[in-house]
Amino acid sequence: MDIGDLNFFLAVARAGGISRASKELLTVQSNISSRIRALEDELGVELFRRHARGVTLTNSGERLLPYAEQITQLVREVTQVVSDDHEPGGRLAIGSMETTAGLRLPGVLAAFSDECPRVDFTLATDTTDALTTQVIEHRLDGAFVCGPVRHPDLVAEQVFIEQLVLVSGVRVADLDSAMTDGRRHKALVLRAGCAYRARLERLFEQHGVPSPDVLEFGTLEGILGCAAAGMGVTLLPLGVVTTSPLAAALKVHHLAPVDSRAETLFIRRNDSTMTPAMSRFLFHTHESSRPASLKSVAR
Repeated sequence: MDIGDLNFFLAVARAGGISRASKELLTVQSNISSRIRALEDELGVELFRRHARGVTLTNSGERLLPYAEQITQLVREVTQVVSDDHEPGGRLAIGSMETTAGLRLPGVLAAFSDECPRVDFTLATDTTDALTTQVIEHRLDGAFVCGPVRHPDLVAEQVFIEQLVLVSGVRVADLDSAMTDGRRHKALVLRAGCAYRARLERLFEQHGVPSPDVLEFGTLEGILGCAAAGMGVTLLPLGVVTTSPLAAALKVHHLAPVDSRAETLFIRRNDSTMTPAMSRFLFHTHESSRPASLKSVAR
């Protein structure tokens, strides 16, 4: 069985269609179709049902899916484990919430890339729900998500503590007026699955506004720009607000400790191997959160 055929199978299963998978894999559709047929011929079963909207997995395809994910993950790990421990190599795919990527990871990534230039590193940003799913499905080696996270296939460790604040335009007087005027102060949020979005919706509900108007954005810049323009309020880590170019046009409203504390966790599968690359990445992650006077000089 060709590992490449399994990668093609996984891409089609994720995309739900051969044409969409071809864009992800940067290859022509006919190549994908022939590789899938070769895999089906070898296994003696049909893996996908073809229909007008794309493809769906057959029962046999569903049974193959978790094995294909595990096999491709193990192959990626092998390339790292057998490499020289003094110079980690191989592939390392990490996911992160957009807020963590912008606020916490630049220094981590700079230090890691300096020490481990042979590692083929990728960083993907998404919501906590999406990132958790991608780690469970072996599509990411690990991810920074908002806690708590409880899943039997995952191990989680706290890496950062964020102070969440409500953010509005400068004309909003106080927290109560920001939360209770749900029509004027809309909830400015990222797409569904964002942990901070869920917390903001709970805050509105606690202030008697169970269903505020929602404006959904694809980027933090869009959210902060609309907050500065007085279009609504959002919930973000304090550091994201204070470092924004729009900080002077934004007003921070502090919350009670129970509402403001947010744990950022690093999650990975509990059956994954601690490769040299992952070990060094986590070392630099933990170093970044320590006071400068306590940072290690060990390498």
